[in-house]
Amino acid sequence: MANLEFDIPITAKTIFHIASVSKQFTAFSILLLEEQGKLNVNDKINKYLVDIPEAMNDIRIKHLIHHTSGLREMETLLQIAGITTADQLGSDYIYELIKNQNQLNFQPGEELEYSNTGYFLLAKIVEKVSGESFKNWTSKNIFLPLSMTDTVFYDDCTAILKNRAFPYWNNNGNLVKGILSYSYVGPTGVNTTSADLAKWISNFIQIKVGNRILMDRFLTETDILKSGKTTDYGFGLGITTYKNLKVVLHSGHDAAYRAAMLYFPEYKTGLAILSNYYSINPMEYGFKIADIILKDFIKNSKPIVNNEDKENSKKGIPFVLSSEKLVDFVGTYFSDELGVAYRLSIQDNNLVARYWRNDNVLITPENADKFKGDQSWFENVKFVRNHSNVVIRFILSSDRVRNIPFEKIVIAE
Repeated sequence: MANLEFDIPITAKTIFHIASVSKQFTAFSILLLEEQGKLNVNDKINKYLVDIPEAMNDIRIKHLIHHTSGLREMETLLQIAGITTADQLGSDYIYELIKNQNQLNFQPGEELEYSNTGYFLLAKIVEKVSGESFKNWTSKNIFLPLSMTDTVFYDDCTAILKNRAFPYWNNNGNLVKGILSYSYVGPTGVNTTSADLAKWISNFIQIKVGNRILMDRFLTETDILKSGKTTDYGFGLGITTYKNLKVVLHSGHDAAYRAAMLYFPEYKTGLAILSNYYSINPMEYGFKIADIILKDFIKNSKPIVNNEDKENSKKGIPFVLSSEKLVDFVGTYFSDELGVAYRLSIQDNNLVARYWRNDNVLITPENADKFKGDQSWFENVKFVRNHSNVVIRFILSSDRVRNIPFEKIVIAE
């Protein structure tokens, strides 16, 4: 069902938000502009975004494309600031947030770390170079030439978009609506149909937009880190193998929308899976369909092995601080980069961080000045003391965000 309130079923014309599957269109836009001689992926981004902070001066366009920029993750920054998908998030607001960041997670080219921030800035660069909104430029240069008439980068959450599916998720046995109020594009924002995505995948094979050299680069090129290691992320696409078959792919989820796109270049076979129900795993469905379609080509395959280090089941003795010691950390701490203040107080002999737009965070000590938060967006907290041994700030690092300083503005008596 596309809409449960009016009992509207999903059809081939139903439009879905595809979240991060949008990134490949943003990266493809950069390649088209480079083909036209209007930019170069090796250009530093401050050539086009002249008002970015000094810390970002060494970032090149290719770093944004391949997630090697070191930029702090905008979604985590928003979470720390108490901003959710239910808030109306405009492009201007996001850009100001990014410009207010004075540090990077790492120097450009040193690491691979997924970053929606980078793809937001790519869309800004397209707008600077073209003199048009990203929505209009992509429509004229990609979607309309491919007859993708039901596809758009949706950059205004108040605009009417006909035939759109609403997102749903299960809340303790009850279906409820997901809320999505994005008004920015680049890392996300494409709304499309299954038929239109089939046209997009067909362009990989019979090229109407771009050319063969550009397309081969789009489907194969990744970045090389300063260490010499090659990454597995290209132009908005993960590049990997599945059961000995080469595949480029990407998934996406926002609110309760779920989407995935897979393309097997050796066999000119692509799949697009769109959903408006959070519990569906579209990539899993994609691989199951690929098993059927490509069964004659899957030979001597081995199951995908999870090589991640297994969590050590042996837990050490927890580090404990008395209430008298915890008093050192009580106070209000302010981040100038986020414009947010957290109040740290003691509750039931535990340190708790409070900000009115977020859930409370329980902070557990790991040593005398290092704590662990119980929220993914408020995870690692390191306190800093002055020469008099008084706590003056804490440094917060979380998922794809490192070393945000929060200065203590109220000292506990």
